[in-house]
Amino acid sequence: MITEKAIETLEIEAGAVEALKERIDAEFEAAVQCILDCQARVVVTGMGKSGHIGRKIAATLASTGTPSFFMHPGEAFHGDLGMVTEKDVVIAISNSGESSEVVNILPIIRRIGATIVAFCGRRDSNLGRHADHFIDIGVEREACPLGLAPTASTTATLAMGDAMAMALMSARNFTSQDFAMFHPGGALGRKLLLKVENVMHTGEDNPIITADKTAKDALFIMTDKGLGAVSVVDADGKFIGLITDGIIRRALAKDYKFLDEPVKAIMFETPLTISKDKLAAAALSVMEKHKPRPVTVLPVIDSDNTPVGIVHLTDLLRQGVV
Repeated sequence: MITEKAIETLEIEAGAVEALKERIDAEFEAAVQCILDCQARVVVTGMGKSGHIGRKIAATLASTGTPSFFMHPGEAFHGDLGMVTEKDVVIAISNSGESSEVVNILPIIRRIGATIVAFCGRRDSNLGRHADHFIDIGVEREACPLGLAPTASTTATLAMGDAMAMALMSARNFTSQDFAMFHPGGALGRKLLLKVENVMHTGEDNPIITADKTAKDALFIMTDKGLGAVSVVDADGKFIGLITDGIIRRALAKDYKFLDEPVKAIMFETPLTISKDKLAAAALSVMEKHKPRPVTVLPVIDSDNTPVGIVHLTDLLRQGVV
């Protein structure tokens, strides 16, 4: 009984969403164009379960390039209508089209001059008649066995809201970089917004040694800075190579006398480098793809071939660039 009812619920709701495809018509396109032409914001309103769905629709619109917010119809009737301007588009949600809290604010919205887009199940309802654009989200039946709890209708409304948001997103040529800008705290934001200059070690934390210094001096600097590498520069401060703890270890395995030799004799002359304006994710990619084995540090070199910093693998991982 439990399994059968769960499967039946999913089938009813899936059917409700499937039926929406036939309603993506000229009126839907006109509503989308209306929002594209909007010079202000999209205000989403709805009562009860429709309100919960409306909050999600408003959040999806806002995060995909359409400025929007949710307005509770009850609060709107007691002052929040002051947030609505004549340049706004109001998406009013009510399956029946007769929710009193929503219907009561429609004349005021009309008086303000905002455009009304109805997400509604009945065109002949008060909401349907007052709207400039009617989006049909009606369903044949709810999944609730009593036919009372909003189930299929809220699923259909949410799906139609997503369809509209994605259509707007596509029409605006909204990119992953745009998405990251609105989600700077998320993993995608860190990948697409965080640059090498935001994570590199600079100034006194940037290990640098001149070519005439000894390998022993380089070892002391590496130990002090704790990054496992030192950038080598010439007398003019230009980058000419890199000393790593791996180079030191391999040399020690042969003979410790090299410690008194100039670092130029053992440095790696063609190491991987990166510029500070590159994405941190690009630095990670360079490190991971190095053959025969990945590297853990990248000197950061400017256009004058000066080492302005160094970035370590742990810095990238700590920032969530994965």
